[in-house]
Amino acid sequence: MSRTRSRAALAAVVYAVLLAQVLLYPGIDTLVAALGADTTLDASMWFLTAEFAAFVVFAVPWGLASDAAGRRIPFVAAGALLGAVGYALLAVVPTAVGSFGVALGLRAFQGAATVGAFSLSMTMLMDLDGSHGRNMGATGIAIGLGTATGAPLGGLLYELGPFVPLYAASAMLLGVAVAVPFVVDRAPEGGERRSPLDCLRRTPALALPYAFGFVDRLTAGFFSLVGTLYFRTVFDLSPGATGLTLALFFAPFALLQYPFGVVSDRIGRTLPIVAGSALYGGAVILVGAVASLRAAQAGMVVVGVLGALMAPATLALVTDLAVPTERGVAMAGFNIAGSLGFLAGILVGGMAADAYGYGTAFLVVGGLELALAAATLPAFLRLGVGGERVGEA
Repeated sequence: MSRTRSRAALAAVVYAVLLAQVLLYPGIDTLVAALGADTTLDASMWFLTAEFAAFVVFAVPWGLASDAAGRRIPFVAAGALLGAVGYALLAVVPTAVGSFGVALGLRAFQGAATVGAFSLSMTMLMDLDGSHGRNMGATGIAIGLGTATGAPLGGLLYELGPFVPLYAASAMLLGVAVAVPFVVDRAPEGGERRSPLDCLRRTPALALPYAFGFVDRLTAGFFSLVGTLYFRTVFDLSPGATGLTLALFFAPFALLQYPFGVVSDRIGRTLPIVAGSALYGGAVILVGAVASLRAAQAGMVVVGVLGALMAPATLALVTDLAVPTERGVAMAGFNIAGSLGFLAGILVGGMAADAYGYGTAFLVVGGLELALAAATLPAFLRLGVGGERVGEA
């Protein structure tokens, strides 16, 4: 299989995994109620938290096993298959036993499996020859398309029933498990077993993309919970209309990542990451500050464009810096940082919105993005990934 075909096939795997995940978001309050929860905001928060806590715990074991074996595909297939089982069990078991606690346990199992398919399919794109920005742009466009199509599609599926998105997610991951063995495995020969902390000690500069991965995913977690409930309650949107509104962010976020990834190969990583992040933080604040739905929706488009500018450059910087035989663990570290950020976005955003209102919550999250951009600019300038061509093999 050619490099271009492999890039497209692996991007399709990343797309399918993200699509399955995002299908649940537009009507998350409806889903947790059907699973037996007594509250809306708190139960939604913990349901999302259970998955991403599992992401944090199990990303490293998947990466270590893959790096040591010098193989990716068997692990991607296993993670997808177990994830499909997890989604299917969520649709059946909690209602049969009448326990939301059981739902949270199954959600954690599903997350532990899904992170293997997600993280290692991204690592397989890192393994491809060619410019890192181009490869990570393919990753980014897959992530963006998965979220862009998952939000409106999930909203429509909720109209058919609260468990329909779970069955659809299970089917998507089952398809990944069946299809991924046909992709060429280009993993380097097995390396030493190293943790993300070992990678950071060897290459301290990895802390930069990890930090931006944390804060960028923090905003994603914030929008998945607080943003969804913001549009649902403040503007009284249905799950379907909420999904379409979220898609105003996800569509440009998806479609622009590949060209912006190519741009970052030409101009370096500093400008897309630092300047893009600063503008992105301001746009997040804007969405929560405006009074009309149309203005908020326009703000979502701006957030999507700016997110597309910085995301592939951040991913490509991980590839630029990581040792080839440690890419699985390096990407696991990035996904751990991202998962912790997603958790923080859910928890911090949910608590801030509950205690101080939606406007303050948007201000806190956007302000964190602005603060990180300002704090890391000197480090980026010292690293020297600003004006030269980078990441080419």
